[in-house]
Formats: sequence, structure tokens, C-alpha cells
Amino acid sequence: MSLSPKRKKINPDGVAFEIDLERFTVGTSMFIPCIDTKKAIRQLRKIAKLNPEQIEHRVVIEADKYGVRIWRVV
Repeated sequence: MSLSPKRKKINPDGVAFEIDLERFTVGTSMFIPCIDTKKAIRQLRKIAKLNPEQIEHRVVIEADKYGVRIWRVV
């Protein structure tokens, strides 16, 4: 089964996460639990076709899980 054009997958640590790009609009954020946070950011920017100035990110621990929270700012 293939994903719709607005749904893509990233896999920074080998575990795939489906990203709904249609819902990742300006002002929204998402948490991606992962160890390789730089790879997660790089993969998300690539599938969403975003420039570095279009997102903000912070490495965080949420619900006892290490990962990265990414905000769409532009």
C-alpha cells in the first residue's frame, strides 16, 4: 500500500514514522522520539521541502522519551 503524496515516512533510527505533511502547517509542531535527532531534522526537511529558516527545533525529553520537537514557523 502506498502513501498519499501528503504522507511521507522518515526513519532516523531505523523505526519508520509516518508524517502527515498536510497537517504540518505554520504554527504546528511535532515530536519525533529518536536518538539521531540531526538525521530526523534532515529527513523531515527533505520530505517537507523546507529550508532551515522555515523550522525551529529543540532536542527534548517528553513523556520519558528522548527526541526532537520541530515547529513549522514559516
